[in-house]
Amino acid sequence: MFPIVERGDSEYEARLQALARRGDADLSRVEPAVRKILDAVRERGDEAIGELTTRFEGRVLERVRIPDAAWRAEAARAPDDVRQMLTDAATRIRRYHEHQRDDGFVYEEGGIRLGQRVRPVRAAGVYAPGGKARYPSSVLMSAIPAAVAGVQRIVLATPRPTPEVLLAAEIAGVTEVIDAGGAQAIAALAYGTESVERVDKIVGPGNIYVACAKRLVFGIVDIEGIAGPSEILVVADDDADPRFVAADLLSQAEHDEDAYALLVTLSREQAARIIEQVGLQLEALPRKAVAAASLRDHGVAFVAHDLPEAGRVADTLAVEHVSLQVADPEALLEAIGAVGAAFLGAYTPEAAGDYAAGPSHVLPTGGAARFTSPLGVYDFLVRTSLIRYSREAINAQSDLLEGLARLEGLDAHAKAVAVRGG
Repeated sequence: MFPIVERGDSEYEARLQALARRGDADLSRVEPAVRKILDAVRERGDEAIGELTTRFEGRVLERVRIPDAAWRAEAARAPDDVRQMLTDAATRIRRYHEHQRDDGFVYEEGGIRLGQRVRPVRAAGVYAPGGKARYPSSVLMSAIPAAVAGVQRIVLATPRPTPEVLLAAEIAGVTEVIDAGGAQAIAALAYGTESVERVDKIVGPGNIYVACAKRLVFGIVDIEGIAGPSEILVVADDDADPRFVAADLLSQAEHDEDAYALLVTLSREQAARIIEQVGLQLEALPRKAVAAASLRDHGVAFVAHDLPEAGRVADTLAVEHVSLQVADPEALLEAIGAVGAAFLGAYTPEAAGDYAAGPSHVLPTGGAARFTSPLGVYDFLVRTSLIRYSREAINAQSDLLEGLARLEGLDAHAKAVAVRGG
């Protein structure tokens, strides 16, 4: 199924450090092709997107931007039970993100008024992949934080959107939909075309071509990060229920063959019990082949022997999802500084976070939790520093300001202060 490596084994630390470098994705092999796609869309707009769609998807694209009435009518075709589920999930996601609002601040100090103004970006692009599975939940998780932030234009880019995906877009507050996927969709959002006005920020996961395109357009627009394969690390003590742990591991492994399902236990016996349960549950999965490939190629069980070492393993790997199925998960979490989302206790499945707990499931992968955060309202906000001096304040601080300016050899800076004195 997947190997067990025990603390003290020669390969234990080597496997741990190799996994810690899993995010070192080499995008160079696809970069030449992606650059050609970006250039084509930048130069020829909708025409290029149509040609690329035919080449890569084997279909004729009638139009890039779907008329509002058309996509909303298609959304109305989604079943009533789906509408209710998406509405319920959206309510919880919206409520959580409303706690992330930032109103800025202003304060005065010695005649100097200082502050920070916070405003939403004007337009955001949400990418939702097609491919092996389509996820309406990802539309909710990406677009609702933008809507709560106050973004006025939210553009969904997704190839051949289903009624369920379009319904999620409508519920989340999406204002425009374009029928495009891959690097060409990222180009349309970043550069604009005849039918698509450019955006200020692009969020959402995709394949290696989408990841490379996002990296290349960064600086022209902002991005939330470079998404890699989904991943989970479950820390299970000897009292953890192997059925629960196995189910959580498989919930990530079924995403795709490149997903990471990692386990940390305190004993080899518990690791063996969990792996046995994984095998039993795997047989009943419709996506058995996908999950089996993920576990075979990327699964590892670390036997840490004690909780401090388990915490070190989790902190080193900085995974997207950590599930702490131990007696005191909050205490263990204190030892884990880097993680996208933490699921605390036996009755908190990672799937709850995927769908309706509230926080966005758009999370840093590949170890990026060391320096980035889950997608949130703050990703769609820009901050402006506010500074206002009174005459008395500039006079009081003139010696300091002029002195620092002359220290750096910038005489005009010093004179800009001095001319206001007296």
